[in-house]
Amino acid sequence: MTNKVAVLAFEGVSLFHLSIPSLIFDALDQYQSEPLYEVFYVAEKSGFVRTEQGIRIEVDQGLDAISTADIVIIPAWKNPQQHVSEELIVCLQQADQQGATLVGLCLGAFVLGEAGLLDERKSTTHWIARDLFQQRFPKTFFCSNVLYTTDENIITSAGTVAAIDCCLEIIRHRHGANAANHVARMLVTSPHRQGGQTQYIERPIPQLPCEGRLTEVLEWARENLSASISVDTLANMAKLSRRTFTRHFRNATGTTLVKWLNTERVTQAQQLLETTDLPIESVATHVGFRTALSLRQHFSEQLNISPSEYRKVFKKF
Repeated sequence: MTNKVAVLAFEGVSLFHLSIPSLIFDALDQYQSEPLYEVFYVAEKSGFVRTEQGIRIEVDQGLDAISTADIVIIPAWKNPQQHVSEELIVCLQQADQQGATLVGLCLGAFVLGEAGLLDERKSTTHWIARDLFQQRFPKTFFCSNVLYTTDENIITSAGTVAAIDCCLEIIRHRHGANAANHVARMLVTSPHRQGGQTQYIERPIPQLPCEGRLTEVLEWARENLSASISVDTLANMAKLSRRTFTRHFRNATGTTLVKWLNTERVTQAQQLLETTDLPIESVATHVGFRTALSLRQHFSEQLNISPSEYRKVFKKF
């Protein structure tokens, strides 16, 4: 069954955001034996719209086509102060009632907020507009400094590039980690930046010789998750003091070593659950959790599903 993905186009829309859904879902279709997604574009009125980059594109379908979509994606709204038309609000509310997945990329979350779809739900947006967002939509459970949020059928993402992370998360949720990793490889991007990762780094990362060593150390850690890994171990490998390593690590990843390791271990556990028959206890040991209970706790915290249930949904054979 082909899933239909409607992407809203409007005057001043980001061409980058318009292209991301097609890039992501087309890459997934190359991984599958048959096409799973059909991406199409809608506008308030069919015809030409001018993008933020000044390119005019023709959109054949109006808002009524949203009713046929399984996923509706709203790119970054050009001006968060600009109100949304009543017609668009009604279409989004109807799509929500029909059970469609609604996605607000970056400032596109403002559109979902105006439609009343974020009330009592988790959401985020670009950090630069967070104060305005909270003022406009006080009933939403706003999450600051995250890359994306998921609350039932509502998904929102942070700044521009986080739209890729958001769409990859949709693939991961619907089709598993291996499918999302394949798409990431096709796009030559990071396979998984967790939703709770910080949106931005206050200070730019300096270009220092140790950066190359840090990258090598992180790759070693990913390949040796079952080992006992500490800050001191990795700092020695990087030939840095503990304090310097900790600073550069946080600048590079936006998080602590413990949280980073837990995320990497859960990601590797996903792959093993999808592709092997290893018992849960063996999976836990293989990825570096001391017990199956520890794996279950971290797995549920990050993915809101148990390892056994995940295997039932995504096991490939």
